[in-house]
Amino acid sequence: MPDTGVPGAPRPKPGPKPKIVRFGKADIPAVVELEKQCFSVPWSRKQYEAVVDNERFHVFGLVEQGAVIAYITFFAADWEMEILNIAVHPGRRRRGLGQHLLGHVLQLCRGMGINRGYLEVRRSNVAAQGLYAAFGFEEVGVRKRYYPDNKEDALVMRLDMDPEPSPDS
Repeated sequence: MPDTGVPGAPRPKPGPKPKIVRFGKADIPAVVELEKQCFSVPWSRKQYEAVVDNERFHVFGLVEQGAVIAYITFFAADWEMEILNIAVHPGRRRRGLGQHLLGHVLQLCRGMGINRGYLEVRRSNVAAQGLYAAFGFEEVGVRKRYYPDNKEDALVMRLDMDPEPSPDS
């Protein structure tokens, strides 16, 4: 069954989820290519190269048959994190890959002692808002005319999370 990417359309049968891997400098070209397919204002290679060595910047992804099919980027500092992008190849959407990545990152952040997460999402991106809400993110504000391509508002969403208990507790 082809994936139409249309909300409410039948989902393709989910298969086993590819293993999540941490990306580095060598993965930037593939991440940038997927970025171009997924976003109207994609990050450039130069932007990724400027942050990839920052210890607070993280990028995890899914690779299938040598191709990057999804990734998530975020900054984590002290007790909070900010999700920058989640991208899934257009032909691989609606199969739970974004959910798989987001769940992994939130678990990782809890283990790092992070207890609050933020992100911005386009007001029109109802599918992404549903994904975030399913993980407990709530709308806490609006950035008016945030996106440079069409001046669309961004909804600011926040997740208050309990850090993973330490083995000592």
